[in-house]
Amino acid sequence: MAKKNKKGNKQGGVLESSEVLQEEFTRFEHYLETHKSLVFVIVGVVLVAIISILGYRYYISQQDELAQKEMFQAVYYFESDSLDLALNGDGNHLGLLDIIDEYGGTDAANLAEYYAGTAYLLKGNYNTAIEYLGSFSSGDILIQGRAYSLTGDAYMELGNYGKAAEFYNKAANYKPNQHFTPQYLMKAALAYEKLNDYPTAKEMYDRIVEEFFNSSEFQDAKKQSARMQALISS
Repeated sequence: MAKKNKKGNKQGGVLESSEVLQEEFTRFEHYLETHKSLVFVIVGVVLVAIISILGYRYYISQQDELAQKEMFQAVYYFESDSLDLALNGDGNHLGLLDIIDEYGGTDAANLAEYYAGTAYLLKGNYNTAIEYLGSFSSGDILIQGRAYSLTGDAYMELGNYGKAAEFYNKAANYKPNQHFTPQYLMKAALAYEKLNDYPTAKEMYDRIVEEFFNSSEFQDAKKQSARMQALISS
């Protein structure tokens, strides 16, 4: 008898749950019926947001395609050391600065920030170089680290060795690799030497010795580390 009651209670619970669900569904239907306007507004807002996002993505992809075509000539001038033409264009093709202004938000405009910053660095306009390199952002394994290093170069030229060391460290710690990281560490060590921070400079050299022993900087780093130790001990 106990088993039968238990089974009966279970069935009663199922029936009760079904009734509760039915009541909730009826209540929800009533809510929709009495708040039709609000529901339509919410649905409309969501649809507009989705359409806007998709439309913006399509627009950006089209703009990026146009900007990439303009970038070709600008990069050609850059690689030919015609930096003014690369930055400002030749009258027939847009320069890097025009691409940044007219195609903002595209991958091409982002890359133009990198090239523009590098061009200004080569021209000796260090503060402007820092501005454009700082606006550039990439997940690429090499180019973002390179941008940090170039920013460090600009600060070195300005005599701001603290900021230079900061950006060389950023470069060295961004996706470390055997080819570029030792170069960035050497630059960071030099910046710390300029700050008379010999212990930290030694740390930079030691990291090359310990982690990048196959690099071309290995032997020089060993010598420089010994020199730093002598300066620390003197």
